[in-house]
Amino acid sequence: MRFLSLLILFFGVCFCAIAQKTPNISGQLLFKQTKTPLHNAFIKIEGTSILSKTNVSGDFEIRPKTFGEFIIHISKPDYKSKRLPISYDGQSINLGIILLEKDITLEKNDNLISLTDGDLSDDNESTSVSAGLLQATRDVFLNRAAFDFGQAFFRVRGYDSQNGQVLLNGIKMNKFYDGRPQWNNWGGLNDVIRNQEFSNGLEASPYTFGGVLGTTNIDLRPSGLRPGLRISSFISNRTYTGRLMATYTAPMSSKRKGYSFSASRRWANEGYLDGTLYDAYSFFGALEYQINKRQSIILTSILAKNRRGRSSAITEEVFELGGRQYNPYWGEQNNAIRNSRNRDIFEPIFLLNHFYQSENFTLTSGIAYQFGENSRARLGYFNAPNPDPTYYRYLPSFYINNSVGADFTNASLAREGFLQNQQLNWSTLYTANTNFKNNGRASYILYDDTVKDSQFSFSSVANLKIESNIQLDFGVNYSNLSSKNFAVINDLLGANFHEDIDPFSDTQNDLGSDLIKIKGDIFNYNYNIKATRFNAFGQITTNFDNWNAFLALSSSTNIYQREGLFQNERFLESSSGTSEAVKLFNYGLKAGFNYGITGRHWLKVNSTYRSRPPVLQNVFINPRENNEIVPNLQRENITSLDFSYIIRLPNLTGRLTGFYTRFQNTTDINFFFVDAGVGSDFVQEVITDLDKLHMGLELGLEYQASSSVKLSAVANIGKYLYASNPNLTINFDTAAADEDLINLEGNVDLGIADIKDLRLAQGPQQALALGIEYRDPKYWWIGASTNYLANNYANISTITRTQSFFLDPETGLRFPDATQENVAKLLKQSKLDDFYLLNLVGGKSWLKKGTYISIFASINNAFDTIFRTGGYEQSRNGNFGQLQQDNLRNDPSFAPKYWYGFGRTYFLNFAISF
Repeated sequence: MRFLSLLILFFGVCFCAIAQKTPNISGQLLFKQTKTPLHNAFIKIEGTSILSKTNVSGDFEIRPKTFGEFIIHISKPDYKSKRLPISYDGQSINLGIILLEKDITLEKNDNLISLTDGDLSDDNESTSVSAGLLQATRDVFLNRAAFDFGQAFFRVRGYDSQNGQVLLNGIKMNKFYDGRPQWNNWGGLNDVIRNQEFSNGLEASPYTFGGVLGTTNIDLRPSGLRPGLRISSFISNRTYTGRLMATYTAPMSSKRKGYSFSASRRWANEGYLDGTLYDAYSFFGALEYQINKRQSIILTSILAKNRRGRSSAITEEVFELGGRQYNPYWGEQNNAIRNSRNRDIFEPIFLLNHFYQSENFTLTSGIAYQFGENSRARLGYFNAPNPDPTYYRYLPSFYINNSVGADFTNASLAREGFLQNQQLNWSTLYTANTNFKNNGRASYILYDDTVKDSQFSFSSVANLKIESNIQLDFGVNYSNLSSKNFAVINDLLGANFHEDIDPFSDTQNDLGSDLIKIKGDIFNYNYNIKATRFNAFGQITTNFDNWNAFLALSSSTNIYQREGLFQNERFLESSSGTSEAVKLFNYGLKAGFNYGITGRHWLKVNSTYRSRPPVLQNVFINPRENNEIVPNLQRENITSLDFSYIIRLPNLTGRLTGFYTRFQNTTDINFFFVDAGVGSDFVQEVITDLDKLHMGLELGLEYQASSSVKLSAVANIGKYLYASNPNLTINFDTAAADEDLINLEGNVDLGIADIKDLRLAQGPQQALALGIEYRDPKYWWIGASTNYLANNYANISTITRTQSFFLDPETGLRFPDATQENVAKLLKQSKLDDFYLLNLVGGKSWLKKGTYISIFASINNAFDTIFRTGGYEQSRNGNFGQLQQDNLRNDPSFAPKYWYGFGRTYFLNFAISF
């Protein structure tokens, strides 16, 4: 027995000795300016899953599994990361003391969110950007895409932002209506949304199946935010001109409680574009209670109210008359700017989350409730002249392009008249409304298109580590939306009442209510939408020494239903009551494989095949007036593949990626007035069986030339185009009340639209950039980037590419001179000019007795370059004869409309942290 005890003791001592000699790489991490330890910093061997964290003393150790040369990547939120080359031969290495400094470049996020909040588009916000999705990444290409290319409305891989998912504490925030995240719902809260995890493109995300653009999860837990008080302010001449923000986060107390508050105010009497006011308030509050070391409960509230004046795309003719800052939506009233197209958003969010984390298992669950209003003001005119100063009849081109001959005298008078009165004339509208002939009836009213939503969401995601190199992720998400949609009278503009009659068909918008409407009354349309979404996903991820892979599956069910509250005289049978329920089942498969040639060279391939339902705005043809659903509504199919080469040398990092994505069976609905070969009216254009193709190359290189100088080079060469000839149907607004139209039901199938191989209007398809950055040891920093953006195209008019375009509406026969050559010349897609932009940035930081002070400044478009960010062809001239006549001169009355980018702008941010 004594011998056995000695033997056990001997082997125990040997085991301990061996354990103590297990080789590792160790060191201590300190804040450079104060030499204090940095806790919970990440230590990772690049290209592997080997990860460690620093303890409260800043100490760390990490154990490689193989010998060779590695890059140790050290990172912590709000600090500048470091990359250290290591040659590991199995012997322990002590790296000694490693110093990290604050990353002042993070202040660029304020600049980026200012851009994301911008509203340079028309009603459907067709030029909305995806820049907000890219804040969390340090990838050099994606950084350049967000901070430099973003001002030209560049889109990563040409994707719309509905292809990226944004989560708050693991709960999906993309809207049912258009599939896009609404950044205004948490705008102005930059300090508390910094803690983000971004999965690029088709990469695996532990929180969700994700979109083809990627996934951003914003962690709002107080324990993950920097403790202390931070106050910041900035001035700018961009979307808004000023902002004040204060944030306080309390450290976790001995009672395991922590909390965080943040508030901001943003404003502009007038932004860069004329007449674009900005008025926003934001508040954030979060309370966290740690049940024990593994579990915590968090209650979060976000209240962000945003009001801003909108702007319009303009023709080249109007640009020459008014300049790139011109905006026709506003005019002066009582010596103050009044915009007729204000947008108001107030949709509070409340979250209740539970987090559980053990060594091998993590569970993230939560419920969210969001409610509020989103309204867009507009001027309505009834049996009265159009009040828009850019209406085609008020411009010189109307007289030049007259079919009976150019009238240069009246064209000159129209030019002078526009230059003297180029803004909306509010006093004229009041005068018209108080005309005694109207007997108090309004000719003009200001009203709000209002959406009043109430949405409940539940999400639960589990992450289970089966072994050290195998992990399972699985989760469910449920959302239920109740949406009220109506128009409400905001201002009668001096009149006594409004008659709720459609002026084009002389029919009532609601047979069940009084014709007479006053301020605050609902009129024109009134309906509800019910939408439900259920998602589930599962994912397995494996990580080995020189390779890793993942496989993910998803399924979802979406249900949509409309309830009409008005009985519209034009659609007696289909306007009121409940529509049939639209139920769509969807699925997805995603996989990826990464192979390390060495620790510094990696190959990655990701692919997916998935289906998804059309977004809500593309399900009902004209939900404001009837229950009609797009016939044979299909789910969209997406096939995507990307292949990357990653290089991680001590002084050079980079990524080269090739990508291919095909969207099939997409549906799109547009609204406009058209003079086509089959009739003239306000129509709904329904496009089905539409395919889109996105392919190209992305390159991002970053070279550390010295300890102070960093160089970067970025390139995107893309090709985004229509990949099929879709089917097109138009639905006439007033057809049901007019027996003279070609189809009493109001639906006309125009057949195939010849658009295959035309370019998508998805921002610049080619982008190149060179950058240089200098960081001085005395904590100041400057940088510059020169950017070239090209191959940007205006959105096409689809109806002009159908056979109806060739028909003379007076005879019903084909126009004799509508030859292939003449039509091709008329319908040549408009390519926007290529351009260069120079951007400058810089900053300085100080640490004074524990107080951290920073200043960040940037100048975008330093040479004040004039450029277009996007545009679209007008569909008014829907037949060859009219379009040919309109294009005889240099300034067609219905020429394409364009948005223009900001000229030279500045941004100055000051922050102080205690």
